Amino acid sequence: MTVGGFLLPETPNSLIERGSKERGRKVLVRIRGTDQVDAEFQDMVDASELANAIKHSFGNILEKRNRPQLVMAICMPTFQILTGINSILFYAPVLFQSMGFGGNASLYSSAFTGAVLAGSTFISIATVDTLGRRFLLISGGIQMIICQVMKFGDNQELSKGYSIMVVTVICLFVLAFGRSRGPLGWTVPSEIFPLETRSAGQSITVTVNLLFTFIIAQCFLAMLCHFKFGIFLFFAAWIIVMTIFVYAYLPETKGVPIEEMIFLRRKHWLWKKIVPE
Repeated sequence: MTVGGFLLPETPNSLIERGSKERGRKVLVRIRGTDQVDAEFQDMVDASELANAIKHSFGNILEKRNRPQLVMAICMPTFQILTGINSILFYAPVLFQSMGFGGNASLYSSAFTGAVLAGSTFISIATVDTLGRRFLLISGGIQMIICQVMKFGDNQELSKGYSIMVVTVICLFVLAFGRSRGPLGWTVPSEIFPLETRSAGQSITVTVNLLFTFIIAQCFLAMLCHFKFGIFLFFAAWIIVMTIFVYAYLPETKGVPIEEMIFLRRKHWLWKKIVPE
C-alpha cells in the first residue's frame, strides 16, 4: 500500500483545488488524450471555487439538495457489510470446522478464499469502465444471492465431495463480492459527491462501514449458533434488498465527471423530486 501511494498519480481536481491549475490542466489533457479540454477544465475550476467558498461541509451535506448523496453514503457501506463477507473472512476457519473440515484444511481453505478475493478485485478494475457500475453490482448481487441460499450443511460430518462443493460455493461468493460490492462500495461514494461535500461524505461512508463491521463481528458467532445455516439466508435477504436498491436508486455513473453528477440526479425518477433545477 505504501509503494502504491508513491505510484498514485495526482488528479486534475486535486491539483486545481490546491492552486496548481496549470499542472491540473496538463494532467487532464494527458487523461483525455486531447487538447480540447477547455470546457471541462473550466467546470473543474468553477467547482473548486464553489467548494472553497463553503466552510461547513457537514452542515452542507445535510441540506435537502444533497439528500441523494447522503443516502448513498449510508446505504452503500451498510449493504457492503451486510452481504456477510466479513463473517466469511473473519471466521472462515470456524465456519469450515463447523462444516466438518479438519484444523489444517480450515486454515488452507480460509487462505484460498482470501486469495480469491484479492484476485477478483482485478476483474472489477478491468471491467468497471466498460460494463458499468450498475451491471457489476446487480450481477454480483445475483451471484451472491445464489451462493448464500444454498444449504451448506448441518452438524454432520461432510463427505469429501460435499466439502469441495462447499469451498467452491464460498469461493464463488467471495469472487462475486470482490468484483462488485467490494471495490464499488468505495468507488461509487467517492465519485458522487461534489467537491464541497466530498470530505464529509467520505467520512460518513468510512464511519458507517466501520460501525457495521464492528456490529457484525461482535454478533456473528452468536447468530451462527442460533441460526446455523439460516445465517446465510439472513445475509441473502439483505443482498436481495441491496440489489433492488441499486436497480431502483443508483444511476449509472460510468464516464460521468464529478461536476456533472447533478444532471444524473435531475434525470432520476426519484432524485429529481429532491434536487432543485
